[in-house]
Amino acid sequence: MTMGQETSGDPRRSQLLRGALDICLLALIAERPRYGFEFVEALSQSGLELVSEGSIYPLLARMERAGLIESYRAPSSSGGAPRKYYRLTRAGGAELTRGRTVWRDFTAQVNEILTNTEPTTGGTRP
Repeated sequence: MTMGQETSGDPRRSQLLRGALDICLLALIAERPRYGFEFVEALSQSGLELVSEGSIYPLLARMERAGLIESYRAPSSSGGAPRKYYRLTRAGGAELTRGRTVWRDFTAQVNEILTNTEPTTGGTRP
């Protein structure tokens, strides 16, 4: 991480998000069916503005092929072309539950290390 760099531009943040994006999308879909741009808006409102539609659609397609979500078309509220919405399947709900457990365990372990270690001064080499 470069000193003075904004956290939203931190490559580490992007990598962390990439690893958790599928679970985030499943959680958003579990809340209610959504269409593509709604994911970008919801993630951005949560402070995850790094995500674009271009990175969401391939992931949605993979999750649909895996049977975690299913899509359907519904009329647009603005009167435009029908939108493709995504909803959670039973398998997707189970995957979300597993993903949340893995995330909580992982972040607890990382937090344990990051909060309970003290930096040394000068460092020593073995």
